[in-house]
Amino acid sequence: MRVIELFSGIGSQRKALERLKLNVNVINISEWDITAIVAYDIIHNGKQDISMYDEFSKERLIKELSKYELSFDGKKPLKIENLKKYSEDALKRFLSAIIRTKNFSSIEKIKGSDINDNVDLITYSFPCQDLSNMGAIHGYNNGIDKHVKTRSGLLWQVDRILIEKSETKGKMPKFLLMENVPSLLSSRHKPNFELWKTQLNDLGYLNKEFLFNAKDMGIPQNRQRLLMLSVYVGKDDFLAKKSIIDNMLNELSIKKASKLENIASFLRLNYDNSKYYEEALLSQPNRTQSREDIWKQNTKIVDENGKYSLFTSTITTKQDRHPNAGNIYFKTNRNHFRYLTPRECFLLMGFDENDYESLIDNNFFTGIKDKHFFTRDKLYKLAGNSIVIEMLIQVLQNIKKIDKYVIEKLNK
Repeated sequence: MRVIELFSGIGSQRKALERLKLNVNVINISEWDITAIVAYDIIHNGKQDISMYDEFSKERLIKELSKYELSFDGKKPLKIENLKKYSEDALKRFLSAIIRTKNFSSIEKIKGSDINDNVDLITYSFPCQDLSNMGAIHGYNNGIDKHVKTRSGLLWQVDRILIEKSETKGKMPKFLLMENVPSLLSSRHKPNFELWKTQLNDLGYLNKEFLFNAKDMGIPQNRQRLLMLSVYVGKDDFLAKKSIIDNMLNELSIKKASKLENIASFLRLNYDNSKYYEEALLSQPNRTQSREDIWKQNTKIVDENGKYSLFTSTITTKQDRHPNAGNIYFKTNRNHFRYLTPRECFLLMGFDENDYESLIDNNFFTGIKDKHFFTRDKLYKLAGNSIVIEMLIQVLQNIKKIDKYVIEKLNK
């Protein structure tokens, strides 16, 4: 399966396809956040070998990196002055990750002609800040209004790329897979979402929406998400093709798990393990009134009596806030509770412990104040911005069946 991951993050879509034992060839990704790019590279491609860049001066490394539109915070483009702060070793790792992942960098730099003619699947999990309830709290409320420049509005870059691809008369991707927050269906955002679906129809795609919760998949996390699978049937005789394929798509359903997995299996409470104990300490806040309020007002994943909750709240990009994913009783001189550790967040998103370990084992110094690249807060952000892999599996497992059906029905 030939795949392009737009807004790739750390590659949960790729991980889901691999879990389905599909022969996956990721032709390109598009991601501009350097932390996510490096994490994706290490998780999916293994330890970096930067020896090929040994002859590169710092100036040359910066020049090469400047060819890409990148960001250190996922919000604004980086400046050359930002790159100059990093060591040569770190810059080599940035460049190596971009090359190894075949990264387009910012989606705004992609042209329709850049999309390979033989792509089976394009995935796009565009930013949700301007759509989510948490984003609204911070004043992000322009959603995906088409002519307002927002991060969530980057959806329309996907539209632009597909239109440009269509105009080249090349082969269109067989499938598109969207993931985002369910507020796309709210009264505020639904008109824009309906416009998006109409745009896809005009390009020759039929759409099937899936709204479900990670809990439905047996994952002990209360995380509701909207996925949409789009199937290319072509623009010619679209309505006739729609009537043929629609029934098949409408029969697709998500198989819910019979029970939740035990949340204890996702937690690392064996504090005899020094690694887990250190991570627990790093995830414990100082004792303040605001933190005490966080303990009282959020899910007690493990309470002071040792009782477990059935599931966590939604894992977001930060834990030291209200609301958060939940808290665990953990008494030290510093405080009486802790947050989920980054490791636990990765596990609750469906990644393997080995995936997390690979980031820790291949962490490196940035050259700035003796800091490691993957800090605790960056790891939280990587997990919170990702997708529960089991959700993706539930949708993607239908692709082969749909592909066969479309070919059979439309070639009669």
